[in-house]
Amino acid sequence: MRILLFTGKGGVGKTTLAAATAARVAGQGGKVLAVSTDPAHSLADALGEELGPRPREVRLAETGTALHAAEVHTRELLDGSWSELREHLRTLLHGAGVDEVTSEELTVLPGVEDLLALAEVHRLAGSGLWDTVIVDCGPTAETLRLLALPESLSGYLERLFPAHRRAVRGLLAGVAGSDRLERWDAVADGLGRLAERLSALREMLAAEGTSVRLVLTPESVVAAETRRTLTALALQQIRVDGLIANRMVPDPGAGRGAAATWMRTRRREQEVVLDSLRAATDVPLRRVPHRAAEPVGTTALLELGAELYGEDDPLAGTAAAPAMRVGGGGRSLDSEYTLEVSLPLHPAAEIALARIGEELAITVDGRRRLVTLPAVLQRCVVTSAVAGDDGLTVRFRPDPELWMR
Repeated sequence: MRILLFTGKGGVGKTTLAAATAARVAGQGGKVLAVSTDPAHSLADALGEELGPRPREVRLAETGTALHAAEVHTRELLDGSWSELREHLRTLLHGAGVDEVTSEELTVLPGVEDLLALAEVHRLAGSGLWDTVIVDCGPTAETLRLLALPESLSGYLERLFPAHRRAVRGLLAGVAGSDRLERWDAVADGLGRLAERLSALREMLAAEGTSVRLVLTPESVVAAETRRTLTALALQQIRVDGLIANRMVPDPGAGRGAAATWMRTRRREQEVVLDSLRAATDVPLRRVPHRAAEPVGTTALLELGAELYGEDDPLAGTAAAPAMRVGGGGRSLDSEYTLEVSLPLHPAAEIALARIGEELAITVDGRRRLVTLPAVLQRCVVTSAVAGDDGLTVRFRPDPELWMR
């Protein structure tokens, strides 16, 4: 299964390029689903077709093939799968003495709509009806939150209701002062299903066939955000297999006149931006010329897809997941260990590290990830950390109080 997620700063053309990629794959005979998780759905506009939450066929008259497309409506999902578990949690909290208003607030899970949208993508991908699922995600900030949710919520769930406690029948029923076990059984069952769903989503995002393709326009502000996004995705160990620079000004060649001079100047500025981006990352970069007419409808999208990929496979380019490696070793208290975290750091990156029990909290540009340390490092203390262009190197020494245990 190939899952390709398109994102980028708002207005750069990610929806159009996601649709063009889907059309290109379908035109070559692939079984492809294009699905939008962007709250401001525009996939239907790009395809020139009416879309809803159920995938529908979109014919490509030029090739005699078809793709399927859908737009995820999170409100319907929220009213369905989440409402039952939320009701169980409210009942449990109310039985434990939490008043109704507070229990209502405690069961409002931030980001649950994003989570349900991602779960719907997982459900559709697992149906076996398509070989490829191309996802038109929201703008960069929303997508980063979306992709971080399964891991962050798994940690939240484990801290709030640890798995070993969920497995003990009736544990919280007794805390709530109830002699009936049905309530806890229902809650534990619902929490178990949620944990399984989160685990499945994490596996989907970490799978070799899943990657992100970042769309940008060749402007310094957009390129700067793209570099930060590359770092944030690497921090979450999400693969990025390509960059697409959209709306490149055509090269006027030796043309004369004010228009040619403007185009030549603007083109040089765009090339400088792309040169700086290429110097900062080895992620492959494709270009798309600025078109005179907006590419709407399957005919225009097929032309754009052919222009974008040429003879290349639109789905090629899966990248290795950003790595975290443990180095060093020894048994004595003088031993030294290192944890190398691969991150494409930009010069202005703001980095912070904190040790929280058995985890290392890494914060880059305000985005944080908790990394569960290997067992050997859990018995060590952090001595130093060095940031380089290719990531972080954190050094550890054995903690005398824990090392010999």
